[in-house]
Amino acid sequence: MDKNQLTVLIIKYLREAKKDAFQVLLEELHPYDIAELYRALPEKHHFKFLTFLTSKQIADLMMELDSDMQKEVLHKLGIEKSSKIMDIMDNDDLADLLSEISEEKLKEYLSAMKHEESTTVQQLMSYPSETAGGIMTNEFVWIRDYYTVREAVDKFKSFAELTRNIYYLYVIDENKKLVGVVSYRDLLLADMNEKIRDIMFNRVISVPIETDQEEVAQLIQRYDFLAVPVVDESDVLKGIVTVDDIIDVFVEEANEDIEKISAAGKAIDFHTKATVASYRRLPWLILLLFIGLISGSILGQFEETLESVVALIFFMPMIAGMTGNTGTQSLAVVVRGLVTNDLDRKTLFKLIWRELNVGIIIGITCGILIFIIGMIWQGMMLGIVVGVSLFATLIIGTMAGTIIPLLLYRFGVDPAVASGPLITTLNDIFSLLIYFGIATTMLHYLI
Repeated sequence: MDKNQLTVLIIKYLREAKKDAFQVLLEELHPYDIAELYRALPEKHHFKFLTFLTSKQIADLMMELDSDMQKEVLHKLGIEKSSKIMDIMDNDDLADLLSEISEEKLKEYLSAMKHEESTTVQQLMSYPSETAGGIMTNEFVWIRDYYTVREAVDKFKSFAELTRNIYYLYVIDENKKLVGVVSYRDLLLADMNEKIRDIMFNRVISVPIETDQEEVAQLIQRYDFLAVPVVDESDVLKGIVTVDDIIDVFVEEANEDIEKISAAGKAIDFHTKATVASYRRLPWLILLLFIGLISGSILGQFEETLESVVALIFFMPMIAGMTGNTGTQSLAVVVRGLVTNDLDRKTLFKLIWRELNVGIIIGITCGILIFIIGMIWQGMMLGIVVGVSLFATLIIGTMAGTIIPLLLYRFGVDPAVASGPLITTLNDIFSLLIYFGIATTMLHYLI
């Protein structure tokens, strides 16, 4: 049954109040698929759809919706029903949601929730966003080192229904300090009467609460962890960051970098209004507009050259376009590399040297091709001018796309702000200066 057929059937069950048939249909669906159904339904059916769901199903649905639709669900359910849903939601996801609603509504929801859940969520909300504390969950299973394997397994079973984040068992001492970790593989292979202290790993890799989320993501990627523990300054275990949270971080950071590279502004998607999207794009574009005027002034300086050899105009867009393209390619490589690698002096020079060689190889290849085309069309001298110009500009474009983001990174500025349009505009200026500079120098050979 495809999505459209499923949507039609759901609407039929809603209209005919067939709640049992509705539940049978949803039993085999993943929460993501239920969220897709909710999005596909006309808004007039949203409230009844929610009333047909169990509290657990609504809680799972909430985690698959964007913040706007989450707030819509809360509004439709009301404070009392919403607070019950919040009590069973994952606390880290709930903290993210509540951080985006008004102060007045926040107080109402928190006061209506269970005291323990409300206190926990407020603590999570107190940590800075985009840090380990800001993305961690406090739903984890801890044990003591004097437990037997059987006791650890029994505790694991008793908490299995309370959390979906059971990847490891964390060993703490009497002061709740993290002293070890046990994987479930170790539990399965161990004798039931063995002590946890005999099978646990004493060298635990953890992160402080204030660690940037990108560093946490790199750590999990480097060690292939399913989760990493988060501790405070006294090594007290506060929570864990799970791999599913890290996937969200990678997507979020990638989207931010793409937005900056394209100079499209932040938070622009298919649903953003035209006025809002324009407002967010205009600052960059106005800046580039004024920088682009320099290109026009360059052409004015070489007016005599253009009048003497009109054929130069034919190759001008190609020269500028190719230079901008190579710069943008190098920019993307550098920004991606900075996210996944630690940058030291050796790595930096290795990267610059590699990109210089790339620029030379690309420049020689494309220069020879355009030399042949120019020679066949207008003669050898024009072919030489265009070929040498393209060779030089491709090298400069590649290096600009490499060095500018590295310089920004060196001075503590997010290198993704060295956006594609900015690199392209600067390379337009460089390419025009080189192209017409060479053409002017060799003008008497071209006429």
